[in-house]
Amino acid sequence: MKRLTLILATLLLGASALAQPLPDTIYAEVRDGHVQGIALDRAKGYMYYSFTSSFIKTDLAGRVIGTINRIQGHLGAMTLGPDGRVYASLECKDDVIGQGIANRLGVDKLSHEQSVFYIAIIDVDRIDREGMDPEKDGVMTTVCIREACKDYVDHTYGCSGIDGVTFAPAIGKCGKKLYLYVAYGIYGDNGRTDNDNQVLLCYDVKDWKRKYETPVVFGTVPDNGPDKPLHKYFVYTGNTTWGVQNLAWDPFTNRIYMAVYKGKKPGYPNYPLFAVDVKQKPVKAVPKGLNEEHETLELSSQGLYDEATGIRGYDFKWGSTGLCPLGDGLWYISENHKDKETGIQSCTARLYQWVGFGNKPFISK
Repeated sequence: MKRLTLILATLLLGASALAQPLPDTIYAEVRDGHVQGIALDRAKGYMYYSFTSSFIKTDLAGRVIGTINRIQGHLGAMTLGPDGRVYASLECKDDVIGQGIANRLGVDKLSHEQSVFYIAIIDVDRIDREGMDPEKDGVMTTVCIREACKDYVDHTYGCSGIDGVTFAPAIGKCGKKLYLYVAYGIYGDNGRTDNDNQVLLCYDVKDWKRKYETPVVFGTVPDNGPDKPLHKYFVYTGNTTWGVQNLAWDPFTNRIYMAVYKGKKPGYPNYPLFAVDVKQKPVKAVPKGLNEEHETLELSSQGLYDEATGIRGYDFKWGSTGLCPLGDGLWYISENHKDKETGIQSCTARLYQWVGFGNKPFISK
């Protein structure tokens, strides 16, 4: 009887959380680093934010529940996993940001060949106070994305690392099981043509905890991770500036959305938002600008259409610093801001409704 009562109480608590009205905005701020991604746990009533080298957990009123402030690397886009943990991209590399983080933490700077890219898996249920440490408090593990490490060394396909992450069904199958999709960061280089596609890696994370998850030890860069992804998809969008900043699967439309910083190559429409339908069948083909065959995906047939290139996309100001679809046509989308006087950087996660027009895909609630 006690067990039945506990189960009923748990179900009622979850239903109560889902029934709570969603606020129009949820706000968070830091003094160092701009917002990179957001994730919502609607059932538990928490919002999560990544701010380059820190992680914040708030309630839906924006009250800070806890933070992780000592992160070795560039914490990027993130998503709530099916297991209730947050999965985020984490870059430990030889660029200016990476060197700055190494200096601040007092760890060795990495060479180009030593640069490494991870999915950071954050046990958000254990975050209950400010200033938690991923090593001492054990709230974070990492899994190396070895495919991106390999492509980064020679900047194959313009690879600058990884950023956007999301969970979505298997493309072309649309079953109930969700897979992790990881998007490359891609250099905005007008002088080459092999960087005109977005690259999405697909992984089954079922055995990651047992096989690959590695506790954080500062100063070390382990390479525990799968040798290859299940799939490596190419999506022709034209070149963008730093590739997919945020990736998000929306169950309402059954599409994966890619928010980017606009590209600068003349001749492309340079949209800031693209989408691919999950139900489509991938096609083996030679992507534009390349000379070898890969699995390719087509952009969704919705949105604005550029006749010269055949590229479709959406015109929307926000999304590159956080996309969070709720599954019912509602989204929380990050609006980032930096106060010029104080230097404080902030995120206003604003509630939007999907309407789907090419020049106005969302309206604020």
